[in-house]
Amino acid sequence: MPFGQVVIGPPGSGKTTYCNGMHQFLTATGRKVSVVNLDPANDFLPYPCAINIADLITLQDAMEELKLGPNGGMMYCMEFLEKNFDWFEEKLKTLGDDYILFDFPGQVELFTHHDSVKNVIERLQKLNYRLVTVHLVDAHYCTDPTKYISVLLLSLKTMLQIELPHINVLSKVDLMESYGKLAFNLDFYTEVQSLSYLLQHLDEDPFASRFKELNKALCELIEDFSLVGFNTLCIEDKESVLKLVQIIDKANGYIFGGLTEGNESIMLTAMGANTTTLSDILEVQEKWLDNREIYEEWEVKQQQTEQTQKNVRAE
Repeated sequence: MPFGQVVIGPPGSGKTTYCNGMHQFLTATGRKVSVVNLDPANDFLPYPCAINIADLITLQDAMEELKLGPNGGMMYCMEFLEKNFDWFEEKLKTLGDDYILFDFPGQVELFTHHDSVKNVIERLQKLNYRLVTVHLVDAHYCTDPTKYISVLLLSLKTMLQIELPHINVLSKVDLMESYGKLAFNLDFYTEVQSLSYLLQHLDEDPFASRFKELNKALCELIEDFSLVGFNTLCIEDKESVLKLVQIIDKANGYIFGGLTEGNESIMLTAMGANTTTLSDILEVQEKWLDNREIYEEWEVKQQQTEQTQKNVRAE
């Protein structure tokens, strides 16, 4: 019974770097791991590639032969893979029961409303692959309220479209504050707490403030589903990777069915297989972020807002 991860995320979120780092980590713990590149535009592969979609089709070839743009070419490549799934299946048979990392392209349309990737994943499940979606999002989006709302919507739509056990990950968490300060503590973003507080910051944005009712409706939509949450990751940090592996192994059932003779790494993950706790997030914040002044600034703004509301009521 093969297990694996469907690694997706927007361009620049670190999918290829993640696959390389995860391959090294899991191999070091004793698992037999293979990486499958399903991005027809990825011509730089830092990891040993067991199966490469470039052997079937490349984005450049699709664009040149069919006179397509990058987006249309990528969709055609995924449709071509779906129609030639027999080729893919034969390649997978050579990997046996290896733990597989599927490195998918970053075009978000493929995971929000286009059906080819979804159909490929469903056919993998019919081959008895036990999969979990690992959706990577660059952590710096949290520093901008408008981008954070967009990321929440993207994550929610992807979860509903792919229909797999799903783990959202804020990647590059160690670089988060190099793009700006967070408006709230890190757990506000990982647990997707009351977005009404975030609306206050959106209203302060000259551009976003023009869409107050839309912003409010989007926040209410996200909260009504109550599905999205995030884990954190610094791929260069072994402890960070280990905690994420523990969560992934529980999500795809590896801790319950992945133990085979000579593969005792399952015991390593079984001991700590749990969801991310508040203490974990606080530890990440203490290690990577400098947020000592965040709550003080937020409390001052809250007091000013409350005082303004009192003055309005008094008038």
